[in-house]
Amino acid sequence: MRATPLWTPDETRRKSSNMARFMEWLKQRQGISLTDYRALHAFSIERPEEFWPAIWEFCDLRGERGDVVLDPGAEMMAARFFPKARLNYAQNLLRGEGGRTALVFRGEDKARARISMEKLRATVAMVRAALLAEGVRAGDRVAAIMPNMAQTIMAFLGAASFGGVWSSCSPDFGPRGILDRFGQIEPKVLLACDGYYYNGRRFDLRDKLKEVMARLPGVEKLVIIDYTGQAQEVAAGLERAVTWDDFLAPFAGAREQYDPLPFDHPLYILFSSGTTGVPKCIVHRAGGILLKHASELIVQGDVRPADRLFYFSTCGWMMWNWLVSGLLAEATLLLYDGSPFHPGPEALFDYAQDEAMTHLGTSAKFLDAVRKSGLEPVKEFDLSALRTIFSTGSPLSPEDFSFVHASIKADVHLASISGGTDICGCFVAGNPSEPVWRGEIQGPVLGMAVDVFDETGKPLRQGKGELVCTRPFPSQPLKFWNDADGARYRGAYYERFPGIWHHGDYAEWTPHGGIIIHGRSDATLNPGGVRIGTAEIYAQVEKLPQIVESLAIGQKMPDGDERIVLFVRLAEAAVLDEELTKRIKTAIRCGASPRHVPAVIVAVEDIPRTKSGKIVEIAVRDVVHGRPVRNIEALANPQALDLFRDLPQLEL
Repeated sequence: MRATPLWTPDETRRKSSNMARFMEWLKQRQGISLTDYRALHAFSIERPEEFWPAIWEFCDLRGERGDVVLDPGAEMMAARFFPKARLNYAQNLLRGEGGRTALVFRGEDKARARISMEKLRATVAMVRAALLAEGVRAGDRVAAIMPNMAQTIMAFLGAASFGGVWSSCSPDFGPRGILDRFGQIEPKVLLACDGYYYNGRRFDLRDKLKEVMARLPGVEKLVIIDYTGQAQEVAAGLERAVTWDDFLAPFAGAREQYDPLPFDHPLYILFSSGTTGVPKCIVHRAGGILLKHASELIVQGDVRPADRLFYFSTCGWMMWNWLVSGLLAEATLLLYDGSPFHPGPEALFDYAQDEAMTHLGTSAKFLDAVRKSGLEPVKEFDLSALRTIFSTGSPLSPEDFSFVHASIKADVHLASISGGTDICGCFVAGNPSEPVWRGEIQGPVLGMAVDVFDETGKPLRQGKGELVCTRPFPSQPLKFWNDADGARYRGAYYERFPGIWHHGDYAEWTPHGGIIIHGRSDATLNPGGVRIGTAEIYAQVEKLPQIVESLAIGQKMPDGDERIVLFVRLAEAAVLDEELTKRIKTAIRCGASPRHVPAVIVAVEDIPRTKSGKIVEIAVRDVVHGRPVRNIEALANPQALDLFRDLPQLEL
């Protein structure tokens, strides 16, 4: 560890931050005097009945709070915040002066768009009217296969304005990946782009949309958004399809309107990675997301009116949902679609310079790739407006902490953050009032009683253990879709440590009160900082007649990244030659996404499984990395593990 911090905010910056303003507000308005962030954090978890109303008022949230802040219920899972409140998520985001720029869009194909708040509100009103005319009502699902562009946000907020439940994925998902998600939630209206761009290529969606629509009979209308100039042609060739322009045209001049809804009304459905089967459908409550994001973006992230907030994300990742909530701070959202490395590693820094970006959000892998490319943005771009760099998706290496300050900008707050789709927010993150130490996340976020437990459920002050949260928080999921008795929900988070949220990250505290995340403690793959579910790979591979079954793991690389290794058990007489290897990769690329394609494919004679027939990815991963395997007695064929030891194909 470094003996001195990598970065320390100067007094002017610290005092001008929203966090300092919030602490002063608490002192002046409520007589609560707090000396530093640690005292503020302690207040936030020990006195939630005072903290969360303070966030509501300080962030000027619109709605009726009611007279109850927290109903703790019989257990943490059953806790409810503001059970008598009424509010509307979209109304809270669409506030502020109409003439300001709300959205800026840039595509890798050089597409450009600038949307004022006035135009955004007007279009949201049209979307609302069009959806209602289509028969969509509060609680009905509206889904999208879309890039991160302005129309996606317009459609989302239009649905949210009356209580429609949103869900989205990116257009590079294969048909099976889309159907595994949307097939469970049965949307009434589906939106999709006519095509998309990635790494200099244009991709057509017609065949994919035909397959998806054939298997989603509940979709009453498919709305095609023009991105590649083919919307009319694509819509004409599909049943139940209409272009975005034609969908909205009858509702020009629609009146702006927002329905007040309960705090726990479903806002959107996000999906788990699908590691052990079809993805879990995680339903998030509107009030919980609004309150959590207000705290994280405005107070913790120091996003202010007129700031220009960017996060590189697809619409299939929770960071898109997090980014959209930046409108709550009256910031301009900078949207981007395409490869962040097209035509080169300078693409996002060029965007940052052109738009005077104040907050740049990206993945740890992106920062690592920029470092390895040799680009030094500090020498080539004017990043004087940039105050904060957010990094998430995977742990940021100490080398990349140093790289950011040496080669991107010396006086920038590098806020490494970590949370999850499960809470659509952060457990741990940066804060603008404390030093940043190389290789460390600064600490728990406000309102989150984060701890690290050992295997027995005891707090660990030193050493690696399981990341947990010990007290209720507003963005706890409302439920899982199609989980009437809550059994799957309970099993996902509350069985490991009864009554305590177990998140599945492997973590440890640092001497500075910070935290280091060492990755997931389950079998989720994480190449390049993108979480990938193994089941999505298996679904494609095992369609091939030559493959009996398969198993995928992530193999750690010397640079700290991870590569996907796929093991396949072949049908009789099949051979894993160059042709079959190519077929496997093509099936995965087309059916799932390019990110799912394994770096190495190895044929094995058998795959270990439990007595109930489940394959054991974690055990194989441990063998490959030379670690001991626990619970061998649970395996039906433990001898199969020997097939994975010291494989020459996996030598690094």
